[in-house]
Amino acid sequence: MSKEQPDIQNSSEGELRSKRGSPGGFIIHHFIMGIALAISMMTTLPFFKIHDFFKGINGYAVMSYPLVGALLGALLWLIYTLLLPLFPEAHLHIILFVLWVVLTGALHLDGFSDTVDGLFVPKERAEAVMKDPHAGGMGMIFSITFLIFKASSLWFLDAIYLLPVILMLSRYNAVLAIYFFPYIRKEGMSTLAKQEFTQKQLLLSSLFVLSVVLFTKSWLLLAFSLLTLLLVKRFFIKRLGGFSGDIYGFLIEITELVLLNILLIGVSA
Repeated sequence: MSKEQPDIQNSSEGELRSKRGSPGGFIIHHFIMGIALAISMMTTLPFFKIHDFFKGINGYAVMSYPLVGALLGALLWLIYTLLLPLFPEAHLHIILFVLWVVLTGALHLDGFSDTVDGLFVPKERAEAVMKDPHAGGMGMIFSITFLIFKASSLWFLDAIYLLPVILMLSRYNAVLAIYFFPYIRKEGMSTLAKQEFTQKQLLLSSLFVLSVVLFTKSWLLLAFSLLTLLLVKRFFIKRLGGFSGDIYGFLIEITELVLLNILLIGVSA
């Protein structure tokens, strides 16, 4: 997740409350704006595009990451269902993979590539290399390899209906990482999000995720998703002392790949 943070208006919460009326209306407004921000930042969908931002909605945006993932997965599943009578199934899986990349704007893949570049330099230079807007050789090579692996995983996947769960859990890992683990940059897209993300918002996000997992009986997928988070956390805490926006993207991509392959070996519940 290495997209730049949009400009944030400095309107005080008091001014915003006076404009929005009651405290309840103020919270609902922030909640809706947070969802719109999450969709705007994490997808290329031509809806809810926000150009003016203000402090106070970033925590709600983080809370909405799993919802955005579930919506993206549901959209992919819907497209698959609609196109299934028209295309050979193998070709349709490739169409689905291309749409997966396009709908996310390759945002998390960009974070994956930058993170890989940072792994091939000394620790002292890693953060500077990851912030460099130019893709490095190792990042490009590993990204291409990763995409081939991910495309192959989707090619052989039968349980397309679980894509909403996969995309939801991968983004829930980013939510947990933002709340629980250190952030290594003093400024950046995720700095304000981490500052504003509250325990109550984490609980609401977790309730949504657990409800979907309960409905789909995907407890083992949740377990493997959390295991992936802990392994990635252990590595980057030891190497860099924490996470960054790029590492959040790396985490999302790795979690998706792990869960796809868990399904391939027959674990879905």
